Amino acid sequence: MFTKDCTIAGYDDELAKAIADEGRRQEDHVELIASENYASPRVMEAQGSKLTNKYAEGYPSKRYYGGCEYVDVAEKLAIERVKQLFDCDYANVQPHSGSQANQAVYFALLQPGDKILGMSLAHGGHLTHGAKVNISGKLLDAVQYGVDDNGIVDMDEVERLAVEHKPKMIVAGFSAYSQVMDWARFRAIADKVGAYLFVDMAHVAGLVAAGVYPSPLPHAHVVTSTTHKTLRGPRGGIILAKGAGEEIEKKLQSIVFPGIQGGPLMHVIAAKAVAFKEALEPAFKAYQTQVVKNAQAMAKTIIARGYKIVSGGTENHLMLIDMIGKGVTGKAAEAALGKAHITVNKNAVPNDPQKPFVTSGLRVGTPAVTTRGYQEADCVELAGWICDVLDAPEDEAVIAAVRAKVEAQCKKFPVYG
Repeated sequence: MFTKDCTIAGYDDELAKAIADEGRRQEDHVELIASENYASPRVMEAQGSKLTNKYAEGYPSKRYYGGCEYVDVAEKLAIERVKQLFDCDYANVQPHSGSQANQAVYFALLQPGDKILGMSLAHGGHLTHGAKVNISGKLLDAVQYGVDDNGIVDMDEVERLAVEHKPKMIVAGFSAYSQVMDWARFRAIADKVGAYLFVDMAHVAGLVAAGVYPSPLPHAHVVTSTTHKTLRGPRGGIILAKGAGEEIEKKLQSIVFPGIQGGPLMHVIAAKAVAFKEALEPAFKAYQTQVVKNAQAMAKTIIARGYKIVSGGTENHLMLIDMIGKGVTGKAAEAALGKAHITVNKNAVPNDPQKPFVTSGLRVGTPAVTTRGYQEADCVELAGWICDVLDAPEDEAVIAAVRAKVEAQCKKFPVYG
């Protein structure tokens, strides 16, 4: 029997210390990684619940195990809520991650060796959109599109490549692109060449849910997303569709289970249900609106300090700082900002002369700081401090001064009170 005093502290002190240290880091450092956010205590309560004990292979009311009547409730709630949230008629909430959701789409609708057209990783796409180092680029014949000299997705190039290569699927979506994607144009191009349109909206799902970024659901055959990032839920994935038809829906259902996954993570699905309920609240729309305002305020400040933002600004939650010619690499800038308690990630930029693990860019996003309560003025201050460090990345006095300001700002905006 387990007793209530079965805690990690006092039993595994090394791990307890690591968890406590990470909690302090999250409070004392400002989080600007665009793909990260803070899950609510309610989401974490569900994820740490006794549902973790339950195997539930299959789908609600069609399980391969007994005793699933209560986890069925959790999964049905998650499905119903996410369908309402995104105004769609199909949802699978079982994918363990966004990457596995993407893998499911490929295996459901394509065959190994089929051609896909996706956004280049070097231009803001994701590994799973056909990068050669990823399984999507190993099992499929991937052609890549990118951005033009202004940092904007070149839709004429997308159409030219689609007509030339006749892909079975066009992949739209991104991990480091700060403008609005033209979903309707993507669908028109897909229809022109007889391809599926698959949209990975992982980065902007929260913005889409709140109506502050265009939804791909009316245009795409299939849409995937993570449930963290801007959606502010647990780490996991979803597959959605609107008007896809019974044939596609059946293929998607059967490829997730039993095709590529076994038992779903019912504690995570319960946490997804909580996050979807939170995202249906009016406050969530206000939050997402502020996310974009904060990102735009930061981008304007960084540009005014003489740094280039790829595409010239932002219309979503992120921006990509291009530091080619600035005498500092993305890797060095990330490390210097880390010393100042500002957490970002190095990122490749278009035509980057540096290696992928070094890079010439930084990706910056505002979902996490906005969860803390930051407004535009706070983000303008923060952007200025970032530039102070980028101007002098080896000056320990500058870094120390910025760190003190960041710590004081973080104390004003605790994550978990």
